[in-house]
Amino acid sequence: MDLLVSEHSQGAPRYLTVAEVALILRVSKMTIYRLVHAGDLAALRVGRGFRIPEASVTAYLSQYQDAIG
Repeated sequence: MDLLVSEHSQGAPRYLTVAEVALILRVSKMTIYRLVHAGDLAALRVGRGFRIPEASVTAYLSQYQDAIG
């Protein structure tokens, strides 16, 4: 996943905003909110917003890549 390669890979996890994840997956922000609320995509609540660990996005994508082949 070239889009998910962290520029700051110092061992610290990288967190993405809902908008960033929506751009990566090419879906709407509402779709990401639905995935978060359904528990399909792990996220942390920060104030009134969410931050999604990069590893969660990678795991979410890999589960569907495994199904495709």
